[in-house]
Amino acid sequence: MTAVLWDFGGVLTTSPFDAFAAYEAANSLQLGFIRRLNATNPDTNAWAGLERGELSLDEFAVCFEAEAAALGAVIDARAVLNELSGELRPAMVDALRRCHQRLKTGLLTNNFTATAAVSSDSGYAPVLQYFDVVVESSTTGCRKPDPRFYRIACDLMQIEPVEAVFLDDLGINLKPARAMGMHTIKVEDPASALLELEAVVGFTLL
Repeated sequence: MTAVLWDFGGVLTTSPFDAFAAYEAANSLQLGFIRRLNATNPDTNAWAGLERGELSLDEFAVCFEAEAAALGAVIDARAVLNELSGELRPAMVDALRRCHQRLKTGLLTNNFTATAAVSSDSGYAPVLQYFDVVVESSTTGCRKPDPRFYRIACDLMQIEPVEAVFLDDLGINLKPARAMGMHTIKVEDPASALLELEAVVGFTLL
């Protein structure tokens, strides 16, 4: 194992699904509605277009709100996006730092320009020093789980997939990485995920 690849939201930070749930609760929406909305036509819907950099924020808002209306709900698209900034998980960030001292490290994130993890005014900016490579869907034009996204990351890091372990909170994003030969870890409980990562890389993270 020569590299550790990290998702951002839901791995290094608290889950964006928590933000979705908070918005739903505050706006009398059925719990899980936004996730269901984003799972409808997942390759061609507004959320996918935004993360691939194909839609502006204004275009996204129009399309996203129309998609919600088609499912019987009223949503403020910009308000949903404004909820997305999660809190950093200190233990995960420290594990990233330790991995960066010994191995190649890469960030693989589905994002959009307004909240890009690499933006200079982001509260996440100090974490970026621990990454050798940052791969963002908003700049590559493809996103997880498209196999091209993982291939771009490997090429930039000059590794083969079998040399990497990849952490993500979504099984759908892990499946193609595993098919390419990566060791994958699903982050549900962060402490358990770090114990699994310790076993893979062979040094202390906690």
